[in-house]
Amino acid sequence: MTWEEMAPLLVEATVETAIMVGWSALLTVLLGLPLGVALVVFDRGGLRPLPALKSVLGMVVNVGRSLPFIVLMIAIIPFTRLVVGTTIGTAAVVVPLTVGAVPFFARLVETSLREVDRDVIQAAQAMGAGRATVVAKVLLPEALPGIVAGITVTVVALIGYTAMAGTIGGGGLGDLAIRYGYQRFETGVMVATVVLLVVIVQLMQSLGDYAARRLSHK
Repeated sequence: MTWEEMAPLLVEATVETAIMVGWSALLTVLLGLPLGVALVVFDRGGLRPLPALKSVLGMVVNVGRSLPFIVLMIAIIPFTRLVVGTTIGTAAVVVPLTVGAVPFFARLVETSLREVDRDVIQAAQAMGAGRATVVAKVLLPEALPGIVAGITVTVVALIGYTAMAGTIGGGGLGDLAIRYGYQRFETGVMVATVVLLVVIVQLMQSLGDYAARRLSHK
C-alpha cells in the first residue's frame, strides 16, 4: 500500500480514535469524579460517614476494575445496544469505554482526595464550612493536581482501550491495524498505526504532566 492510499485511512482512523477517547473521557470525568468523592465522604471518618453505602460503592468499583476490557466489551453488548442501538462503530464503543474507565478513574480521585491534609479540612470545618463547602472549596481544589494527573492516566488507558475495541469493529487506529496491518499483512499500516498511537500517548502524557505541575501548590 502506497502512502497516498494509506494517509486518508490513517487520518480517518485518528479522528475516530479522538472522538472515542474524547467522549468517553468526558463521561468518565462526569461520572467518576462524584463517585470518587463519595468513596471518601461516606467512609469511616469522612465528612458524612455511611460505611454500608461506601462498602457497596467500593465493591461495585472493584468489580468494574477487575474485568479485562475485552471481556467487559463483550459482556455488556446488550446494554450497549440498549443505549445506542448498535454494537458496532465509534458511538457504540463509547459505552464500554466509559463503563470500564469510570471505576478506574474513581479510585484515582479517591486516592488524590485522601492525600489532602486533614488539618486543612478541620480548619474549614472550624470556620463553619458545611460538608458541601468543604468538598467544593477545600477537598477538590487541594486535590486538583492529583485529579488532573488521574485524568491523564485515564485518557492514556482509554487510548489503549480504543485499540482493543478494533477487535469488534469499533473503528479507530486499532481497527485499522487489525483490518489492514494484521488481516491483509500490510506491515506499513501496522507500523504507522503503532507510531501514531505512541505519539498520541506521549503528547497526552506531556500535556497532562504540564497541567498538573502548573496546578500544584508545591
